[in-house]
This record gives sequence, C-alpha cells and structure tokens, in this order.
Amino acid sequence: MESYRTLIVDAFTTKPLAGNPAGVVLDAAGLSDEQMQAVARELNASETAFMLPSEQADRRVRYFSPTQEVDLCGHATIASHGFLFEEGIIDTGSHTVETAVGVLDIDVVESGAVWMTQNSPTVRQLDVDYDRASDALGIDAEAFRDVGADMPPAYATTGLPFLVLPVNFLEHLSGMDPDMEAVEQLAADHDAEGVYVFTFDAIGRGTAQDTTLHARTFVPGLGIDEDPVTGTASGAAGAYLDRFGAFDGEFPERMTFEQGHFLDRPGYVGVRVDGATVQVGGDSVVSLDGRLTVPADEEDGIIET
Repeated sequence: MESYRTLIVDAFTTKPLAGNPAGVVLDAAGLSDEQMQAVARELNASETAFMLPSEQADRRVRYFSPTQEVDLCGHATIASHGFLFEEGIIDTGSHTVETAVGVLDIDVVESGAVWMTQNSPTVRQLDVDYDRASDALGIDAEAFRDVGADMPPAYATTGLPFLVLPVNFLEHLSGMDPDMEAVEQLAADHDAEGVYVFTFDAIGRGTAQDTTLHARTFVPGLGIDEDPVTGTASGAAGAYLDRFGAFDGEFPERMTFEQGHFLDRPGYVGVRVDGATVQVGGDSVVSLDGRLTVPADEEDGIIET
C-alpha cells in the first residue's frame, strides 16, 4: 500500500472551514482511475483534484466528485494552485494546466490569489417552464417571472454547462427547498450538468465587499446536491450577464459573486469578462494536511457493482 500527501483546501475564502472545500492529492501519477474515485469518495468534498505530470502544460489535473470524474472544476483549480504557491512549488505569474476541456491559463498574484482563464463562453436563451422549475427548486414561480423579461433563463458554459435561472429577491433564494431528482432532470433536459440560481439582491451589495450577486448551485447529477461556492458556474454566469446586458453603461471590469452563506460556508468569487475571455479568481486556505493510505488495486477492497 502507498500513502499520498492529501489536503483539504478551502477555495474562495481566506478563512478555514468557509468557502468551498476541495480535496487535493499531490503526485497522483501512481493512482488508477478506480483509486482516484475511491479517494474522492473518502474525502467527500464536492470535487478532489489529482495533480499529474503533463506533456502539454505545466501540470495536468483530473477532477473527481464523490461519484464520478468531472471535466472541469473551478474551485479545485483555485485551491490546488493556491496551495502550490503557498508551498513554494510555483511562483507568481502565468502557468498552464491540462484538463479534460483543454489547456487553461492560470495566473497567481502576489497575494496568493489565483485567477483561472476558462474556455470561451457559449450562452443561449432557453424556453424554461417556470412552473416546472418552481416545483423542482421549491420556489414561487413568480420569483422567476418577475425578472425573466430582462434576464431570461439560459444555457451557459465556459467548460461545464449550467442552466442559469435569475430570481428577484434573496428571500426566495434562501427559502428554496429543492427536490434533487427533479433538479437533476431539469438540468439534464436542458443539456446542463447543474442549475445555477442567482439574484442581484446580494448580502454584500453596497457594502465594502460590494458583491454583484448572490448564487446557489445544484449539481445532483454529479453527486453534489448543493455546491457551496462554484467557480465554473460563476464564469458561465459572468458570460451570461455580458450576453444579456445586465448593466447599464460600461460592463464592470471585475465582479464579485457571493455564495455559500446558506450552507454556513460563505465564499467570494472574482469574475472578469472581456468578450470571449472569462476569468474566475479567488483566495484559498489549507484546512487539513496529511497522508492518505491507498490500497493497491488487487487488494484494495474497493467494491464495484
């Protein structure tokens, strides 16, 4: 049996036990797919990043939820590169990472914050049955209709597709009671991996934090009922705001999206959109650092059904 240095790194926060926890496994080249999945299931973070060598980029990262491999994960990318910087493995400046959706650019600034350039966005308006969405998410359908004329439902992706649904007020967002099977089917029927629901009625709006919106993300199809703070969805939502002209006058150079407060894991995602270039960024902090013993495949005790 081999042991691997394994961490829990909280992304989009400077405080441990806040933001979105990501598993991070260093030097994971010796692990099989089955072992990676077993490790992700054991850590039970929404995603675990496995760091691997790459011939195309500075490093390769594979992402696993507790139930399956995921093409891209923003918060685990931020978390893993934030740790690599803290450990002195990488310096400030530009880096590249190979993922299942291609090679992406990573920038690390002096503070240790990490910015991830996502794929060019695709955003298209959708005809969504608000009554069905209301039943699936446990929310008054009028909360959707009140803003739908200006901010319509849409499919949005910068590497991982989401159904984006705006609502009018924070009270409706906070009071949601989702039926996860119905949410999974709602997302799947719109070719999305999850549902991203947001409101401009943000907790930090007009404060020193000056947040742009408050969001909640549900991805039950990937084994994640509610994701605390979501990097890939934030990038997609930033592209959505650009596509539908969410702001009067000039589009903001930088936005801050808040998420996770109703899971007691508040976090803040920086979002930049400049045409086809979408970046998400944030801080991270290590909350657990140790070694995980992983049995060999032939004696692993991993049950396959």
